[in-house]
Amino acid sequence: MKIVRIGEPQVIMSNPESRHNYFAWPTVARLQNGKIAVVASGYRLRHACPFGKTVISYSEDEGETYTAPAPIFDTVLDDRDGGILPFGEKGVIVTSFNNVREFQRKYAETSYDTGYLDLITDEEEKEALGASFRISNDCGVTFGEIHKSPITSPHGPIELHDGTLLWIGRTFNPKQTLEIENDFIQAYKINLDGTMEFVGKIENITIDGIETLSCEPHSIVLEDGTILTHIRVQNQDPKIFTIFQSESHDNGKTWSTPRQLLPLRDGAPPHLFRHSSGMLICTYADRRAPHPIKAMFSKDNGQTWDYGYDIYVNKVVTWDFGYPSTIEMADGSLLTVFYTHMSDDGPAVIVQQRWKFEADK
Repeated sequence: MKIVRIGEPQVIMSNPESRHNYFAWPTVARLQNGKIAVVASGYRLRHACPFGKTVISYSEDEGETYTAPAPIFDTVLDDRDGGILPFGEKGVIVTSFNNVREFQRKYAETSYDTGYLDLITDEEEKEALGASFRISNDCGVTFGEIHKSPITSPHGPIELHDGTLLWIGRTFNPKQTLEIENDFIQAYKINLDGTMEFVGKIENITIDGIETLSCEPHSIVLEDGTILTHIRVQNQDPKIFTIFQSESHDNGKTWSTPRQLLPLRDGAPPHLFRHSSGMLICTYADRRAPHPIKAMFSKDNGQTWDYGYDIYVNKVVTWDFGYPSTIEMADGSLLTVFYTHMSDDGPAVIVQQRWKFEADK
C-alpha cells in the first residue's frame, strides 16, 4: 500500500482574532445534497474549559472553502466533541456531550474560568448536562430540540440497511471517573422522536489480566448487515493506547469477543469508512513522536488489517491532536479531517488533508 498526499494540510476551523480560539474533536460527513459538513467543539480557551460550543461548517465547493462555524450546541456547560450522521433522504443527526462543573473546575486555569462557572446554577447544570443529539430533517439547514442519550462517542451513530439509527457508544459519565458499574460500550436504537432503546453491549476488555478503559467506538455496516465496531482501549500503567474490533450479526444485540488490531501503543480513537473500491479504511492518531495521523486498510471486510500508514505528520510535538475522520471525494481521493496545533504556541485548529492510496497489485 502506498499513501500519496494531495496538496498541503488546510486549516478549516479557527478563530485567530479571539482568545476563544481552540477547536477540537471533529467529524466530517458528505450530506445528501453533496455538501461537506464538519462538526467540532470550538470557540474554546483550551482542551478543557467551560466555554466550548459544538459547531458546524459547510463546504459547497469540495472542501475549498467553508462557512464560519455556527453553534449547534451552546449550553452553559462545556459542549465537547462533534459527531454527525446523514441518514435517509434529508436527515442529519449531530451529537455532543458535556461534563459537570466539578469536572471543569479541575482544569480551570484562571479566574475567567471559575468566575463563569460560579454563575451557573444547579438547575442550569441539571438541565444542560448530558450526552446529547439534535436531528435535522432538511439536510442540516435547521435542527430540532436537544435530546439526551445514555451513551456517547466522538463520531456519532450509524444507519443500518433498514434505516434504523444505531448508536454504539460508552456509558455517559459526567464526572469522567471509573466509578460507574455499568460503564461499558453499549448499542442503542435512536427513534426520530428522540427516544432511545437499549439493544446490546460489548464486554469490557482485559489485556494480560489488566482491566482497561474501553471508550470512543466507531462502527460501520457491511454489505451483509454485519456491524463492525472499532474501540479505543487504553491504560496508564502499563501504557496502552490501541484499537480493538468487535462484530455483531444481529443488528447490535450480541457481539463477538473484541480482538486487538494494533500494537499496544499504536494509536486511537478510530473512524471507519468504506471507499468506493470496497476498501475499508480506519483512521486514527498515534500520540508518540512524530505524532502522525494514520490509516489502516482491510480488503476482506475487516478480517485482516494492514496498518501503520501516515496520512499526516505533526510539525508540533504535542499529545493534543487527532480524532481523524474521512470521506471520499468525487475523484476517488480521500479527505481526512482532524485537529492539531500548527505552531508551538498556537491553539488547536481543525485541519483537513487530501490524500489517496495505491493498493499493491
